[in-house]
Amino acid sequence: MKFQCSACGLRINSRHFKQEGLVNPQLTSICDLCIQRGEQPADFANVAVNIFAQGLLYTFIGLSDANVQSAPFFVTKKENRKRYEAFIQDYDGNDLAQQQLPRPDFNQAVIDSEKGSLEFVPSMELTFAENLQKLGLNVDFKLNEVDYIDRERIRAKYHYRCQYCGRRGRSVDHKDPVSLSHNNDFDNLILSCQECNRIKSNMPYELFVQLNDQIPKINQKLVKYENALATLKGEFDQKRRELAATMHLKGVVNDPELNQMRKQNKKLQDAIDSLESDYKDLRSLREQHFMTGWKLMLENKKEDII
Repeated sequence: MKFQCSACGLRINSRHFKQEGLVNPQLTSICDLCIQRGEQPADFANVAVNIFAQGLLYTFIGLSDANVQSAPFFVTKKENRKRYEAFIQDYDGNDLAQQQLPRPDFNQAVIDSEKGSLEFVPSMELTFAENLQKLGLNVDFKLNEVDYIDRERIRAKYHYRCQYCGRRGRSVDHKDPVSLSHNNDFDNLILSCQECNRIKSNMPYELFVQLNDQIPKINQKLVKYENALATLKGEFDQKRRELAATMHLKGVVNDPELNQMRKQNKKLQDAIDSLESDYKDLRSLREQHFMTGWKLMLENKKEDII
């Protein structure tokens, strides 16, 4: 949920308008950036935030009179407001940035940019890292660099098998996501397939293992699919080479023997396509299982006004 700040005009996540109270949270008419700027919530009205505060039985800090004449937004240009909104959203959703860059420091850089003290406005044409750098903010996004020798040691240790699903794998994964632990130690490294590595992403290791332990039969099926496809594709490649060799020896393209070989290869290709389709469906179902569990955990931790 997003609210528009009555001071700067930015439409940003509702967490920026929430403060902890003695009993219930408090909602403010302006965002935390403007409060850090030195503005007072009691000097501004905000109808939307006020209504939500009443509905949730939260304290509203601001003018209750919706007819109060509002001053121009601090960020006067609509295009600039969009840029700041996108930049703040990038920070709100990046655990790695939040761990290395305290929110007050991030807010101050945005404030200085809005005031013109920093002669740069975040651009949607640049990456989040590039915008940070141009604002003088430093975040290391390469904390997961593991040298080649350690990667090979991990692959050899686990015999090139994904330790989550059992399929063949070469991706060296951090048990505790590097964005949370900054830990590149050997004990924090494990081997996974590319798919499990992608699905796990920044998910906590304990949660991923817990969700994975709920679907052992699906993981076993994935291994069987992988092995069956490898066998069929190997046989198909062999048949294709035999067809090419026979064509070369005969010196013709159309021939009863060659046509029979083509029919056999077509049947083999159809079997591969059918198996790959089933394999893809099972992988998609498994990914949904992990994503649902991850989303539920994030929802429980979400810092929203409700």
